[in-house]
Formats: sequence, structure tokens, C-alpha cells
Amino acid sequence: MAAASSSSSSSSESNEANSKWLDAHYDPMHCPSVCLSPPQLVVGDLGMAGHTMRLKVYRGTGLASESTLLDLPSAVVTFLMDQNEPRTPAVAVTSGPFVYVYKNLRPYFKFTLPPLDANPLELDVWEQAKEDMIDPLTLKEMLEGIRGGLGKGEVHAHLPVQTVITCMSTLKKNMADEDAVSCLVIGTESADVLILDPEAFTILAKMTLPSVPAFLDVMGQFDVEYRVTVACRDGSIYILRRESKRPKYCIELSAQPVGLVRVHKNIVVGCSDETLQGYTQKGKKLWTVYLPAPLMTMSLLDQKSRGFQAVMVGLANQEVHMYRDKNLVDIIRTQDVVTSICFGRYGREDNTLIMTTKGGGLIIKILKRTAVFEEKDTSLGPPVAQSIRLSVPKKTRLYVDQTLRERENAVAMHRVFQMDLYRLRLMAARAYVKALESSLVPVTSTLQEPLKMNAVVQGIGPTFKLTLHIQNTSAGRPSINLLVSFLYDQSLYAMKRAFFKTPMLVPGLNYPIETFVECLSDKGISDVIKVFVLREGQSMPLLTAHINMPVSEGLVAA
Repeated sequence: MAAASSSSSSSSESNEANSKWLDAHYDPMHCPSVCLSPPQLVVGDLGMAGHTMRLKVYRGTGLASESTLLDLPSAVVTFLMDQNEPRTPAVAVTSGPFVYVYKNLRPYFKFTLPPLDANPLELDVWEQAKEDMIDPLTLKEMLEGIRGGLGKGEVHAHLPVQTVITCMSTLKKNMADEDAVSCLVIGTESADVLILDPEAFTILAKMTLPSVPAFLDVMGQFDVEYRVTVACRDGSIYILRRESKRPKYCIELSAQPVGLVRVHKNIVVGCSDETLQGYTQKGKKLWTVYLPAPLMTMSLLDQKSRGFQAVMVGLANQEVHMYRDKNLVDIIRTQDVVTSICFGRYGREDNTLIMTTKGGGLIIKILKRTAVFEEKDTSLGPPVAQSIRLSVPKKTRLYVDQTLRERENAVAMHRVFQMDLYRLRLMAARAYVKALESSLVPVTSTLQEPLKMNAVVQGIGPTFKLTLHIQNTSAGRPSINLLVSFLYDQSLYAMKRAFFKTPMLVPGLNYPIETFVECLSDKGISDVIKVFVLREGQSMPLLTAHINMPVSEGLVAA
């Protein structure tokens, strides 16, 4: 027994020594939501059985203050309301249809969501019932007809008059600095996203979604350009941009979203089917990681001193996995299932990890200053995706017949393939030789005049600047007595110089030759201008280039 105890103790000490994290604090409590407000920690405490809900503020490992909440908190954020000194952030707590704002740890303002517009048909029915114009049975039938018969025609036919807040985040007002003024961004049960003014708490912008938002991720500045990424309950992610009332992009997920994080310009979303998926901001899928347990929560690890960003994922097996793209870079084992994660500056430490657990525990860890995350996958053995069985379809009758035919006629099929391949190579060679002989390529094939040419067209019209770059690629022989000629539709274009003589081309130098092309048509059409480089006294061009002219936008707009 003593030997086993000694072995277990040495094993735990070894794991702690190899860990990248220092255990700083653990405290049992009841807290669903946490946010960092350096140098303080703000916690929304659910209390016991929906009673004694409190907003707690920690400084270090001790409780600095607490305030009573009237209802269950659903989200907590910190933000700067103004630029007054000292720059003390305010705390916003959402509960039901209200946003409670605390400044200097005292109640400052309460914002209430505007009521929804009631269905006019339903209002009319209730007015008739109030005047005893209809009996209760008719009232019931008419209300059921309104709810079922209108369908999508009335958005609020089945919703309460007062909506509630489902999620909240912050958006910088006009500067990207960390201590800049921020707006509140809230999602509601009525499938709306609202942006609030940080001082007057008026609605600056309102955007409508096809479904109820569950998670928000916001980037940019409200006065410049911003992008709101929303994970909704219909299993889709919608991307909203400035001055857009409707989503610009939509990402359909394989299951319901459990968390949403933006890493640089990519979107990482955790789903209820135990997967972690990466997408571009335009909705293109990049990768999928299969998790070993159901996902409970996720957040962003941003180590600014090293420029390192990763996704922290809390799992139901009492582990927190950290992923850089699809590579697993670290694993933290906890005392209980983690339900919320937050990483940032706390007190004097820049890299602090704060977690709350399912049983009500608060865990604080500090990243070691010597910790370095590997860029490659640290998981041992083959990847998890390798153990997943592929759903190979059954062999059909057509597949079996095709296999038998290929087996019986393998030699003949190979000869036909080789014949077609030889014919393709011959056609390509003939086309290449024909292009060289007729000088239809922008590179000469003769050793006497090794030239190379490309063209650049600048402008939006009706006048374009055409620049030819001609280069002598020989080792030490200059090119002289060369002419440049243009062939074009004279009813469509006009050129100031359509034929001129080039200077002596010294080997290795790039010679830009400029001219101007004017579009004469206002019908929004374009054509090809051919450029020929010829030697004086010869009719066969040394090389040829075809320039696809753009449509003249300036003339069309006029």
C-alpha cells in the first residue's frame, strides 16, 4: 500500500511538472457565466433552485462585492461606456427582457427590450370577446385559425408580446483599441439582433434572422465596418455585415451548435454530434475534428505576447482540449465537467484561465511563462478519424457487370486508352508548332530574335492606357529595327499611335512602351486588340499578343 501511494504521488507530481499550467485557485459556488474585467473577475451566480441569484465580483481569490439579481442571468459582459477618467469598465447582465448595467459595482441603468407588435387579427378577436360578441368556443377556434392558418405571413402570431434576451456580446464603437468604447450586441427570442448605444442605450441597428440566435461573435467597429457571426437554433450560422438587415452568408451545420469562436478570419463551431468544425468567413468548410466526448462549452485562448490563438473546448469527460486549427496542442484534466471558460488578464497575470464546473466550482489556472504550445498534433497514436468506419455502399449488379467486362477486355481497353493518349499528345504538339510558326505566342521561337512581351491595360474608360513590356532575352545581342503594330476594330476603338518603331533593346532590360486607346462605343461591349512585333522589311511577325480589352465603364455611366 505504501509503495502504491508513493507511486501515485510521484506520478501526479510528474504530471504537474510537465503541465503548462499552474493551479491558482479552486472554490465551490454556483456560477453559469463568467467574464474578466482586469483586474477583477465578474461571476453570475445562479444560487440554489433559482433563488438568491447574485452578481459576484472577485479580486484575486477573495470576494470583493456582490449584488442581488432579480432573475436568472443569461449572459455577462464588461464594456467601456465612455472615455472619462478613470477608465473603469461597466458590467452588463442580461436577465429576461432586461439588461442591467452596473457602474463602479453599483446599479446604473436598466434597458428593457421594446415590446413586439401584436397580431392585429388576434387583437380584433380579443376585442370581440371583451364585448361578448363571440362565445368561448368560437374564440378558441378563431385563435387556432390565426396561429395555424397564417403560417409565415405573421411572424409574431405565436410569440409573446414581450421577448427575452438569449445571448450578448460587445462591439467596438469607432476604435479598435482594447480600452475603446464598446456597444452592446444582444440576440433576442424574436430572432432579432440589436446593437445598443453605449451611453444613451438606444437601438443603433436592428437585424433580423431566420431563427433564434444562441451564440454571438462580433468583430470590427460600428462606425467603420463590422461583422456579426450568429449561431442559431435551426442548426445554421448566419453572418451579418454593416448596413445589412438580412444575413449575407449562411452555413448549414451537421447538428445543433454548442459553441462559436472566431480564430483570426476563420469560424470554429462546436456541434452536438461531438465534432469541431472550421469554416472560412464566407462559409467554406476547412476541416472537421471528432471529439472523444460531448462538447459542453468553448472559448478562445489568445496569448497576445506570442501571437498564439487556439480554441479551448470543455468536454463531458472532465477534460479541456485546446486546438490550433485541427491539431490538438494541450489537454487539461479537471475535478468536474467544465461548463464555461474564460481566458485573459486577471490581476497581474496576462494569461489566466478561469473555468466554472457543473457542480458549481470555480477553477483558476495560470499559464506558465515558459510554456510553449506545439504547432503539431500532440495526441498519441493514429488520428481519431482513422478509427471511424466508412459507409461503403453495397455492390450493385451494374458494378459487378462492369467489373467483369473490364476483367475480360483489359488488354483491348488499355490499347484504346493508349491510342487516345497518343492522339492527344500529337494534337497538342501540332497546335504548339503551328502557334510557333505563325508567331501567335508572346514569346519568339527563333534564336536570332529571342523576345518576350506582355501587355497591361489600365483605366475604366472611355480612355485606356495600354503598356507593352518588351524584353530581349538573348545573352548579349541587342535587338534593333523592330516595329510594333496594332490591329483593332476602328469602329470600336481609336488609338493615338497604332504603329511605331521601338528603340534598341538591350538584353535583360524591360522596355515599357505606352499608348492610349479610346473606346468609341456606348453599348457596353469590348473586343480584342492584336499586337504584332515585326522586323523592318519582313511581313511575318516575330511575336503576337491578343489583348482582351475591358468594357468601358466610364462611357456607359455617362
